[in-house]
Amino acid sequence: MIIREMLINDYEYILELFQQTPSITIREADSKKSTENYLLRNSSLNFVALEDEVIIACVMCGHDGRRGYLQHLVVHPQFRKQGIGEKLFTQCIKQLQKLGIEKTHIFVFKNNDQANLFWKNKKWKFRDELNMYSYNLSSNTNI
Repeated sequence: MIIREMLINDYEYILELFQQTPSITIREADSKKSTENYLLRNSSLNFVALEDEVIIACVMCGHDGRRGYLQHLVVHPQFRKQGIGEKLFTQCIKQLQKLGIEKTHIFVFKNNDQANLFWKNKKWKFRDELNMYSYNLSSNTNI
């Protein structure tokens, strides 16, 4: 297995991986153009894992200058339970640390039992004292 930085040329393969993964919601914010902007803004923080030159996992990571944010950590079901997800998020955390960012968050849907169990087992702290609110300037609810 090889881990390398995610490229915009990986987009179609990553989108296919998302579509094959239950509990991953794809929104217009996941468009190719938005993804390209995200990769440019957060260079050296987004990674893919490859097996025989095929993308089998990915993670997207960004920051606001104070906190890191993981998004879309996805491992193809056939390759789960091999430590790939942990290797990917660890790579992100190492890169964030180089930028001086010591704390990272991830948002997980409450009904995504598999992902919630994954993060709890990796000793990430569940934050029950927070509420998340979103504001949408668009009339499109799928953004």
